[in-house]
Amino acid sequence: MQSHDVDYRILGSDIQVLEIELDPNETVIAEAGAMVYMEEAIAFETKMGDGSEPDQGILGKLFSAGTRLITGESLFMTHFTHRGAYGKSRVAFSAPYPGTIIPVDLRTMPQGLIVQKDGFLAAARGTKIGIHFNQKLGAGFFGGEGFILEKLTGDGKAFIHAGGTIIEKQLNNELLRVDTGCVVAFEPSINFSIARAGGLKSMIFGGEGLLLATLQGTGRVWLQSMPVKKLIQALAPTGGNASKESGSVLGRLVGGVLDE
Repeated sequence: MQSHDVDYRILGSDIQVLEIELDPNETVIAEAGAMVYMEEAIAFETKMGDGSEPDQGILGKLFSAGTRLITGESLFMTHFTHRGAYGKSRVAFSAPYPGTIIPVDLRTMPQGLIVQKDGFLAAARGTKIGIHFNQKLGAGFFGGEGFILEKLTGDGKAFIHAGGTIIEKQLNNELLRVDTGCVVAFEPSINFSIARAGGLKSMIFGGEGLLLATLQGTGRVWLQSMPVKKLIQALAPTGGNASKESGSVLGRLVGGVLDE
């Protein structure tokens, strides 16, 4: 199914809002609960699946919806459609935590885009939202993303969100080491794995954790400066981010002793 060609604008800086402008009979799909406001001509309907295969049977819809449950997402998605006869109408969405909304044009990504499992926000109808299995055992256990990621494919616009500032990097047969959890999205040509964070001394006292994610190959990657887990830790009343050593094994042990 060819994706609908939607227009958009992104409002705000710290806690952004995505406003989608629809022509009559155009539809945008979004995660349940992401809508902020919609104009009068917009009608919404909750459905199983992303609507990318309108002729799909009930078993296919159940399978598609079931894959979303595997990734930890809701069984249903909300479809917003301009039901008016003329003019444009708008619907807006927000991310569930402070950060940045990233527009991506899937027409430039024939192999699709792999996204962290809670990174999808909205997309033009016709976008297929599937799953991607991380085949490397170590990356699945320790890479911060788990075994199962989301994969977006299609020929229209999609929107993903992440915490803090977003950094887009183009790798040209290069290797990039990243704090686990900071990976937002990457093209399928990139190999995602994990590696030790230096020697034993660095792993224990360095404050960077035991492992780092590694991204290697040729393609684009998107990183976030403040994963939601780090945000929660920084805001925790126990002061989990009170010192530079708080991210290290020793820092966590000492912090636990002092809290007693």
